[in-house]
Amino acid sequence: MRILIDTNVILDFLLQREPFFQEAERLFQAVGNGQAIGYITATTLTDIFYIARRHTQSLKKARQAVSETLTAMDICPVDRGVLESAFKSNFADFEDAVQIFSAIAQGLDAIITRDAQGFINSPLSTLSVQELLTQIAETSS
Repeated sequence: MRILIDTNVILDFLLQREPFFQEAERLFQAVGNGQAIGYITATTLTDIFYIARRHTQSLKKARQAVSETLTAMDICPVDRGVLESAFKSNFADFEDAVQIFSAIAQGLDAIITRDAQGFINSPLSTLSVQELLTQIAETSS
């Protein structure tokens, strides 16, 4: 399964944010094991850098967070078409809309998030980390 991982889930893992870290870690393990192919949008990287630097007060740790993400995830481009589609959409959250339309343009199967409310009416399936991990476990057995 090819999945777009919402920015907050990536940050849960990178910043070890509780109570979400363990689930996010299991997701990263599943991606690392090839049980799913993880994607983020190009714009997520700038968010990761900014938030990691603010959270850790360290340029080195922010750069490390971006480096780890680039190593683990494939990148969905964000171009004019994606941005215009997101802007013209009826989604209240522009960042979520950019992620949705970027995932659609890349032909992904689902979006993994812990904020399903922001992805209501998404034409792509929206799953929690646990729902995805359950699907992976069921197809592995």
